Order: sequence, then structure tokens, then C-alpha cells
Amino acid sequence: MKEIISIINQKGGVGKSTTAHALGCGMMMHKYRVLFIDLDGQGNLTQTLNAEDAEHSILDVLLGKIPARDAICVVDDKHVLTSSPSLAGADTLIVEVGKEFRLKEALEPLYDDYDYVILDTPPALGILTVNALTASTSVIIPAQADIYSLQGIDQLMGTVDTVKRYCNPELTIKGILLTRYNPRTVLTRDITEIIQYKAKELGAVFYSNPIRENISVKEAQVSRTSIFSYAPKSNAAEDYESFLIEVLEGEGCA
Repeated sequence: MKEIISIINQKGGVGKSTTAHALGCGMMMHKYRVLFIDLDGQGNLTQTLNAEDAEHSILDVLLGKIPARDAICVVDDKHVLTSSPSLAGADTLIVEVGKEFRLKEALEPLYDDYDYVILDTPPALGILTVNALTASTSVIIPAQADIYSLQGIDQLMGTVDTVKRYCNPELTIKGILLTRYNPRTVLTRDITEIIQYKAKELGAVFYSNPIRENISVKEAQVSRTSIFSYAPKSNAAEDYESFLIEVLEGEGCA
């Protein structure tokens, strides 16, 4: 196992699922073994991967009903631990001592099976997010150049610090990725500079190629295929490829 990466931001609508999907599919194009995990009750990543008919979900794993290996769904060579609508009630379902370590313990038997695990997380700082951070080696934060994303990053940092203190001292912030980017406004440029400074403050990478706003992203989601397959010459494919290379180069893997 090289990395377990959580794609995370408390703010919704910043492209977490899109980024998780593009990153994982891009890694597969580079011949890495990837496991996708959808911890968001909305199930956007699960739907995009065409895996919503799986017999078991990640919630079954977290509740101890089935080992992670037996719950993995394979669709078009993609390995997925799928979402469930019942994840919305996870904070009331996962309550026993050691609840923060459920995902970490479930994934340990899989460490030799995959190079990367990509975790799509819910837009809330509850037990699922804490489990993701406890299990992960690193975090990537998608954000838009707006004030709400800035607030989401600040709130997330409090949770990351707590998890590092009590559950996972080795957790690192890998980087911040701007999504749905439109550089034409002064406000966008100003907030981009603030987020860039915040990344430096956190000791994280500010990925140099923001993901530009592009209709191809939504079209690829509808077609349930990766942006690289659906529109390989689009701005979004180009931007996500640049992001992927930065991630892999940061690990000495490109």
C-alpha cells in the first residue's frame, strides 16, 4: 500500500466525488491497483462507478457484518466499497468504544492488495469523516475560490488536528485543489491567493492547475465514465491529468 487518501471538505458541492473518481481512474490508467470507498450517503461516487447494485456496502463493513474483502464490488475492473443511504445515520449506528478505528481495522487486511485507496467523504464532520481521517495516510482538499470553501477548510483543520492528536499522528495534508474554477473575476483571484497562502501555512501543496469549470465533467458523470475516457481533450481532462501527475510526482511514483 502506497497511500490511503481522503478527499475531504466540509462544504458540499466542491467536487469531492468528481475528484475522487478522476484521481482513482487516473491512477488505474497508470497501472496502479486502486480501491474506491464511498462514505457519502448521497452515493455520487457509487453511482458514477455504476456500482449501486452491490450486495453489501461500506456500512456493512463498519458495523462488522462482513469483512471488507467480501464486500468489495468489482465493476469494469474498478474495485468499490459502495455507499448506502443508511450512512446518513452513521453517528447513531456506530457508537461502541473504538468507533473511530472501524475503517482502519477493516482495511488492514487489504494493504497488500492495493497501491492506493481513495476515500470519498461526506460533507459533514461526523463519525464517518473521523473514520476516514483515522484510516488515511493523507488528505486532499478540493475547494472553490469562495468564502464558504475557506470556512470549510478552517473547520476541517480543527478536526484534522484532533484526529492527529488522538487517533492518527502520521496523517498529513497532501494538498488543496481548486475546482470549478473561473479566473475571470477579481474576487476569484483574491480568494485564490488566500487559499494559496493557507496551503503554505499548512505545509501542503497548492496544486498548480485548478480544475476549470467544464460541462464535460457533468456529461461524463451522466455517462458513468471517467473524464479521461469521455472527453480526453477537454479542459477538465487536461486539468485532472496535471493534478494526477503532481500527486504521483509528490510520492515519487510518476
